[in-house]
Amino acid sequence: MRFENAYIPAGAAWSSPFCKWQGSFASLHPLALAADVARKGLARGGIEVGALDGLVLGWTIPARRIFYGAPWFAGLVGAPGLSGPMISQACATSAAAIALAAAQLDAGGGTATLVVTTDKCSNGPHLYYPDPAGPGGKGEAEDWVWDNFSFDPWAKNSMLQTAENVAREAGISRAEMDELTLHRARQYAEGVASGLLARVLVVPYEVNPSGRRVLATLEGDEGVFPTTAEGLARLKPVMEGGTITFGTQTHPADGTAGLVVATRERATALGPGAAPTRILSYGLARVEKGYMAKAVVPAARRALEAAGLTPGQMTVVKTHNPFAVNDIYFARALDLDPKGFNNNGSSLIFGHPQGPTGARLVAEGIAEARAAGGGLVLFAGCAAGDTAAALVLEVPG
Repeated sequence: MRFENAYIPAGAAWSSPFCKWQGSFASLHPLALAADVARKGLARGGIEVGALDGLVLGWTIPARRIFYGAPWFAGLVGAPGLSGPMISQACATSAAAIALAAAQLDAGGGTATLVVTTDKCSNGPHLYYPDPAGPGGKGEAEDWVWDNFSFDPWAKNSMLQTAENVAREAGISRAEMDELTLHRARQYAEGVASGLLARVLVVPYEVNPSGRRVLATLEGDEGVFPTTAEGLARLKPVMEGGTITFGTQTHPADGTAGLVVATRERATALGPGAAPTRILSYGLARVEKGYMAKAVVPAARRALEAAGLTPGQMTVVKTHNPFAVNDIYFARALDLDPKGFNNNGSSLIFGHPQGPTGARLVAEGIAEARAAGGGLVLFAGCAAGDTAAALVLEVPG
């Protein structure tokens, strides 16, 4: 899918810090967090919420009263006249939400859309499904987060198993995974040291759920684990007979991220002082059962083909990599250096709140391309159900 008139104003992409499971964001409602961070992100970019005429909200984990999600969020963010669709596509939620906003603009549906994604893996709901036909009328229960991480009802396996399947088929070794994970940790540390991540993250961020007492002040991501070659080597595989350890996979997290998608004219007006980023294309793909990590390759190829570009033309490549396996397979298939992308950070290191992960990586990709003097950005990431989504953007010099 190619877009003709979809842009992100300069300075109009942001993310909260990502917090570890049961960490500082565990007590917050994800929509309240999203609204607070969006207000701050918009203010930092000099954009009035009243200048926006559309909304797309992405989330994947239910929270109390999420039934009213988009209109409730609009009220919280100070735009009670706005509403819009809600998108939920597992880890592809951000890419799908951005693509929907871009497609709406191309079709003449408004001029400036707020895209916000938010999720909280901590304290995910425990659901009960009544079943009058069950023994004694007993229903079925589901732990929304863990049960879905652990079992795909179509492929009959866990997400971890999909990564092990790809590692085994492609001959990707434990040593390769450890080496790349260590490199990704160094890239993240470089992003922190350079200040690039501070340009994306809304920090310092005060956790203040009651409005009276600040519980924590975050200067960056919470829950990034110290990573050393020796530490990675000591870890045992998570699955019996497997190769993937807790060190070479991401961790569940909480957070929110957002951006503005607008027509070229509106994006230029909303981000004065710098030309806007153009959203060129979107790709979605699915592969055979139980091989989720492979799906990133055809998704990226579709987005690149729609834009008329090749992997080698990209200035910046960002991937959602829940497993180190993903990036090794992706690099081999697209003839890329696995250590030459995901500079400054990736979800393998800073965690994965599902819905907002992609939007944060898009924001990082734009910031990295601007720091390099402009260029082309590819974002690609896998999602539940052996699927993946990708976006191609053009950042002006």
